[in-house]
Amino acid sequence: MTEPTDLHVRMLEQQQAMLKRLARVEGQIRGIQAMIKRGEDCAAIAQQFSAARSALDKSYRLMLTCLIEEAMLDPEQDTDASLQRVREIFTKYT
Repeated sequence: MTEPTDLHVRMLEQQQAMLKRLARVEGQIRGIQAMIKRGEDCAAIAQQFSAARSALDKSYRLMLTCLIEEAMLDPEQDTDASLQRVREIFTKYT
């Protein structure tokens, strides 16, 4: 079996970080659902929505960072093609 590369290890670490963040967002969403079911104050619910959106945005930025690193650090990828791929994703999703 071959040893994982530094890039591969880094990608696995970033995947785990994204999954942790998304698990937290999932918990926040469940909490919001519970607040709505209990009929809690709309201002408190709005505050939790804002926190969940912020957490999801941070997760998304982490994914974009991962994309850039993957595209730019992989020695097997063509630099111009990698830059084009990153541009397309940024343009389409941000």
